[in-house]
Amino acid sequence: MAGAPHSRIFRAGLFLAALAVPVHALGQSLTHALKLGPAPLIVPAVPKAPPIARPPDALLPLPGTGAPSGLEPFFQLSNADIKFSFARLTEILRDKKHEGWVLAAYPDPKTSDPLIGAGFTLSLPARPHLQSNPLNPHQFLEPSSEQLWQAAGLDSQRLQLILSDYQTRLETWGTRKYRKKIRQLPEQVTEDEALNLLRVAEVQAIHNARAYCLSFDQLSASQQMALTQLVYQMGVNLEQFSTFLALINQGPHLEEASFSLNTLGDRQYWQEVQASLIHSQWARKYRMRAITVIAMFDPDYAESPSAAERRVKATLHPARHHRGKKKSRSKGNARA
Repeated sequence: MAGAPHSRIFRAGLFLAALAVPVHALGQSLTHALKLGPAPLIVPAVPKAPPIARPPDALLPLPGTGAPSGLEPFFQLSNADIKFSFARLTEILRDKKHEGWVLAAYPDPKTSDPLIGAGFTLSLPARPHLQSNPLNPHQFLEPSSEQLWQAAGLDSQRLQLILSDYQTRLETWGTRKYRKKIRQLPEQVTEDEALNLLRVAEVQAIHNARAYCLSFDQLSASQQMALTQLVYQMGVNLEQFSTFLALINQGPHLEEASFSLNTLGDRQYWQEVQASLIHSQWARKYRMRAITVIAMFDPDYAESPSAAERRVKATLHPARHHRGKKKSRSKGNARA
């Protein structure tokens, strides 16, 4: 075949050239390759989820594990969104005249649901709560107790242990005897943990107060706090206060009433708002806390809280008790 001798001569030349390479050079190259080892496997970096955008004065700190799914709005609410003192609200709810403060699970006197801290319910499921006012852009937030527990940075397994222990005691003692033993119960959460649970529940109440009242931002500081307390105490049961909710959603009239406090019409309006609560079963049953809350709707409350409370007390009558029935001395929140 033409050209074949030249091809054989070329390949022989390459072989002789290879033999001319010093042996120690080949050894060095091989040793270097062995030291380096195989080429590293390059794994593309997984992008981290962007952090939740939180205002610098957010009411809630993020737990170490991050916000539970669906609860991101809880960590976006800030002090700038409310006019009242968040610390003052915490102080009021911890008072024994309102929710009280217990560091172990105890039964609600009405429903026997397990409560802890300042009336934080431990066994509620997530519930739908649709916004019925098409003009109100704020939606209700009704997550489960377990989700709120996680939002406070606490472990879900620990919650299940507390619930199991609670159920055993309830079956052994019954609700009435259980409540008599409240002050003897061993602590199941620390002071700080109970405070975290309370703050989460307060933030939920603020969110839902805005969903209940279209003009929440126009309310005075004390009126915002009063509505938030009502939501905290009653939860979804506030829907039953139809007259009250209709009054506080009267739009333009409400905006005027919040800022012009000296006209007769405005005073009459807020007296109607207060009367819608004064004549309720809730106010009669929980008289002491009701006086405090209802008085906060008074447009003159900031000038003299005690005078506003005296005016409510003068018109709020205690609950009527039927003869033959023993008067209940137990107290508890009215939330469901």
